[in-house]
Amino acid sequence: MEWEMKSWRFFYRFLRVFFIVFAMNGSLTVQAFTGTYGINYGRIADNIPSPDEVVTLLRAAKIKNVRIYDADHSVLEAFSGTGLEIVVGVPNGNLKDMNASEDHALSWVKENVQSFLPGTHIRGIAVGNEVLGGDQELWGVLLGAVKNVHKALEKFHLTDLIQVSTAHSQAVFSNSYPPSSCIFNQNIAQYMKPLLEFFSEIHSPFCLNAYPFLDYMGDPANIDINYALFQSTQGIYDTKAKLHYDNMLDAQIDAAYAALENSGFKKMEVIITETGWASRGDENEAAATSTNARTYNYNLRKRLAKKKGTPLRPKNVVKAYIFAVFNENLKPGPTSERNFGLFKADGSISYDIGFKGLKSSAASSILSLKKNRAQDWSASYSLVFTACAAVLLLFLKL
Repeated sequence: MEWEMKSWRFFYRFLRVFFIVFAMNGSLTVQAFTGTYGINYGRIADNIPSPDEVVTLLRAAKIKNVRIYDADHSVLEAFSGTGLEIVVGVPNGNLKDMNASEDHALSWVKENVQSFLPGTHIRGIAVGNEVLGGDQELWGVLLGAVKNVHKALEKFHLTDLIQVSTAHSQAVFSNSYPPSSCIFNQNIAQYMKPLLEFFSEIHSPFCLNAYPFLDYMGDPANIDINYALFQSTQGIYDTKAKLHYDNMLDAQIDAAYAALENSGFKKMEVIITETGWASRGDENEAAATSTNARTYNYNLRKRLAKKKGTPLRPKNVVKAYIFAVFNENLKPGPTSERNFGLFKADGSISYDIGFKGLKSSAASSILSLKKNRAQDWSASYSLVFTACAAVLLLFLKL
């Protein structure tokens, strides 16, 4: 009897130590956004590289944070075991069903998220894209869809691993100049306030798609293009906040912070979920050139590498997902819409900001993949060794 009691006590202590060690190891690696730089992987095209080739491209570029606009299984399978952190999307067309049925949301999360874990590092679910300020039929269903997706994550015990959010366009704002005067548009306020309250409860950020390119294109006579491109410029001075801005993106981010503070959400973080510059456009899109696109994205990359905040929120390090990996030949609209890619459809670079094209990246990426997988195995063995050592120490004390 005494031996059996010791055995059960030993087994209990083993389980307790093992799960503590496992939890500690996991807590060090689970992050919604690693570093400051990410990219959007749009696929509205019929001539871009396969998901496996995209993995090679992104790993060679050392871009770890990736957003897609759906939950395509071929992409999620390709990303498995790569260490890339991915945010999947619930398309706007699915929001009504998500809002209407918790079971529908549960099935979606099970099929498109849970079934790919833990191999694929899914770190977020973006529920809809630019809904408020867009299609009015979806304004009233967004919050319900968000809540049902979060409930599904709760049922699968994934809320500590996966963040729920939704991205907004600048159409949700009013009076964004100067930044400190920005507020949310009154026509969407009744939908925005409860959404922000829920995101505050679950510690989700405010996600913003911000394009200095579009703002400049809308008023080239009154906006200095150098201000939009992170070039040397006089900038603007916000007399109300007594803050100086030397680039437009910082001003756009602080306008969002001002609107949030005005609504009672001063502590909510702002993350840029889309930003970029078109390298080609129609005749009336004179700013859409490869030179300007290179200047914007090169300077943005340098700005993010500094890991600093904005004039209004200097302690909140700016994080941004660039739009996009590829030029997408099937996107509707003006020519600029099809030319935001850092890479062309064949995987070569659109312009040089320090990344390599697909062909030049392939060999080095394969070596890197092998090295990283070896490191992953090493980390796993380290975890097992630590647990076994703890068990051995307990055994010796029995």
